[in-house]
Amino acid sequence: MERIALNAPVSKATLYKYFDSKNELLAAVISELSLILIETMNDVSMDTGSVENNLKKIAIVFVDLIYSAEALAIYRLVISECHAFPELGELVYNSGPQAAIELLDNFLKEANKEAQLSVVNTQFSAEAFFSLLKGDFHFRCLVGMEPVPSRQKKDEYTDKVVQFYLQGILYEQ
Repeated sequence: MERIALNAPVSKATLYKYFDSKNELLAAVISELSLILIETMNDVSMDTGSVENNLKKIAIVFVDLIYSAEALAIYRLVISECHAFPELGELVYNSGPQAAIELLDNFLKEANKEAQLSVVNTQFSAEAFFSLLKGDFHFRCLVGMEPVPSRQKKDEYTDKVVQFYLQGILYEQ
């Protein structure tokens, strides 16, 4: 909290006025970072374009979020702190990733109702979508094997993932 207060620049007392702990502060940061993703996901619907185009919108915002230098640094911090603060992982997960999965699950259910898709397990399919976007490439970025990707690399990556994903869920049994 001292380092955060120094970089903010505010006093530790000011931080504690708004956050009871470092865990709550990290969860709030994750929530704020996830806000654009959640807003984008709330905006996409069957009325605003094809399933593929909507998935591309979601993928681009998600990839922009998780591959940013700030998000990679926060992810590293959360992982390093989880052993000492087990509740941190749950706070962080609930403040961003869980909400995104639930929104994509609902989107896929809506696509099923509109007969644009026929996804058997929408929950698993939602989780798989985000997993494909992270995967090995994200891990290589986290451990410093890859730099933060360029706009072009992120766009190429999201296009490939969305195409692969759609092929997989179209043939889901």
